[in-house]
Amino acid sequence: MLVGRKVTVLGAGIAGLAAARALALHGARVTVYEQSDAIREVGAGLQISPNGMRVLGALGLAEGLAALAPRGEAVELIDGPSGARVARMSLARGEYRFVHRGALIALLAEGARAAGVQFRFLQEIDRVLLGAHPPRFVTAQGAEIEAEVLIGADGLHSRVRAALNGAAMPFFTHQVAWRTVIAAEPDAAPVAQVFMGQGRHLVSYPLGRGLRNIVAVEERRRWVEESWNLRDDPMTLRAAFREFCPKVRGWLASVEEPMLWGLFRHPVAVRWHGHDAAIMGDAAHPTLPFLAQGAVMALEDAWVLADRLARHETTGAAFAAYKAARAPRCARLVEAANANARNYHLSGLRRTIAHAGLRAASALAPNALLNRFDWVHGQDVTEGAGG
Repeated sequence: MLVGRKVTVLGAGIAGLAAARALALHGARVTVYEQSDAIREVGAGLQISPNGMRVLGALGLAEGLAALAPRGEAVELIDGPSGARVARMSLARGEYRFVHRGALIALLAEGARAAGVQFRFLQEIDRVLLGAHPPRFVTAQGAEIEAEVLIGADGLHSRVRAALNGAAMPFFTHQVAWRTVIAAEPDAAPVAQVFMGQGRHLVSYPLGRGLRNIVAVEERRRWVEESWNLRDDPMTLRAAFREFCPKVRGWLASVEEPMLWGLFRHPVAVRWHGHDAAIMGDAAHPTLPFLAQGAVMALEDAWVLADRLARHETTGAAFAAYKAARAPRCARLVEAANANARNYHLSGLRRTIAHAGLRAASALAPNALLNRFDWVHGQDVTEGAGG
């Protein structure tokens, strides 16, 4: 049970902030430790699909997000070089939102504070010590802190995951991604467009408030660091997509300072919990950005984790139920994202055949393409009793 229990969350990203609010709403006394000096997020855009909106609704934040983010109308698959549309998938059957990551972070932070969550900034975590009771962590300043219940929402390089599973061995996919935000056209329709080319693709959609999100991916042999903080020369980005249609080239002409990161494939964690500690979000199941589910998976984790802790008498039973509910789904989502990466970058005859099939499906059965993802977007983790 959670009422009155002290819960420590490491990380003030989407996963940590959502979990903090969910836990606090169940009566926990929550403290979030964050290495930055304030809550900020330098990322670009996110797509929040209906399964994520259901969680935000249960957290009491859906209306707040709707005021910040346009509602998506469709997803279009486009041949990058020619600019010809290959397929269109209407998003009318559910609530999809396009939002700047920083706006979502701010909304979650405000919600966490309103629920009574406390924050400790400038708290870089050096290591996590599990095995003795209770779990402990050591800051870079040398302070050793005990936690009654410890939640690792500390991202790709999670100290809690390392304490539970040992060192991670990610695999470089030989793909890199640029992300940036530019000014949007005043009449930009809320449509996510995927421009596909040989060995590369670009995704773009408006974020509201006069902004357009761009994420561009290129296959390359040269290793690039897995970091959200690397800046790149915009000419390199433009050169990578110089054979794409005028619309794409026009967008990229206005890019001033894109961020670059290497895409790595991480295994889903084997151990999600132990010794009154658990992991969630990217700490448990990092995913490639090809299914637009990374942030939504974190939101789902947050709700399920808090729900199981509220329902079960012991932390161990709650964490076991949380992993049982989340691990199979997250593993399937990670694999689906891996498959999309391959499908966007086809070449030659395979590309011709695949695009012809997509055009036919879009014309003959317009809902069929999106229906393939009903298992993703139709999920409602806030429904029913906990396991």
